[in-house]
Amino acid sequence: MVLTIQGKQVGNIGFGLMGLTWRPSKLSDDAIFPVIQAALEVGCSYFNGGEFYGPPDHNTLTVLNRYYAEHPEDIDRVLLNVKGCVGENFHPDASPAGVRGSVGNSVRLIGGKGRIDQFEPARKDASVDIEVTVAALQERVEAGDIGGIALSEVSAETIRRAAKVARIAAVEVELSLWNTEPLENGVAQVCAELDIPIIAYSPLGRGMLTGQIKSFDDIPEGDFRKILPRFQPAVFGTNLRLVREVEKLAERKGCTPGQVAINWVLALSRRPGMPKIVPIPGASSVERVRENAVEIELTGDDMAEIDAIIKEFAPLGDRYHEHGMAALDK
Repeated sequence: MVLTIQGKQVGNIGFGLMGLTWRPSKLSDDAIFPVIQAALEVGCSYFNGGEFYGPPDHNTLTVLNRYYAEHPEDIDRVLLNVKGCVGENFHPDASPAGVRGSVGNSVRLIGGKGRIDQFEPARKDASVDIEVTVAALQERVEAGDIGGIALSEVSAETIRRAAKVARIAAVEVELSLWNTEPLENGVAQVCAELDIPIIAYSPLGRGMLTGQIKSFDDIPEGDFRKILPRFQPAVFGTNLRLVREVEKLAERKGCTPGQVAINWVLALSRRPGMPKIVPIPGASSVERVRENAVEIELTGDDMAEIDAIIKEFAPLGDRYHEHGMAALDK
């Protein structure tokens, strides 16, 4: 099955690009390009990246620029969503000037052959009304710089206000067995009502739901997760209980825990009153891309079991550190 978004056909599962360039140890183009090709081969063509995902010469956009130079035939296969509007010290800048600057820089970085199908401020700028930000983004759509407007980590009220100014192509939120907030805070409901697809980032709970991370010490030094509350030693063992329950279900289904996690997000789209939801797991190897792309059937009984697991073993701790939580639109 494929989805049609902004006139392009994409697979049910997308691909998060952040881990290819925003990482403690740099990956070469020779390592990255086969991963991108693998994602396209398995139909994960809804790409999600960022202007600030990596240094100026090795981020989502510069890597895609170089990739398209070698593989121009793949340009039309990708539906690309890009985060931007991040100023100094990662503070949001979604003012009209900030929008113009960020979009302009993103277009420059991806080069003349690449296209930005959707562009979103990474976070809502608390100092700028969302109507002002969306109007500035709509100007960039009309100028031909971007194909559409997306939003990231916004509240249901913000989505409603934004949608009165311009068509919203997608809303990106963290959604997984590790974080179900969008199902409870009205975001999924308003997206369904307004026919806005949800891009679900971190569907693997930042890797926790793969079962590969068994202790705090398994997280590499310099890894962002080292400072996140849910991964701290004081709560790690408790939070691991959810993973252990998912592993039991995966064993019975004959798949990996990560595949259960991704397909649970995918299956939410089939519930009454839910919007289209596209999980965008990241990967830095061809093998992991292929594993993440496998679609499995989760029955009604499976979904009910997972609901019970989420209720009983909800993770402890915030999903971001204090600065990250303060930047969220509530």
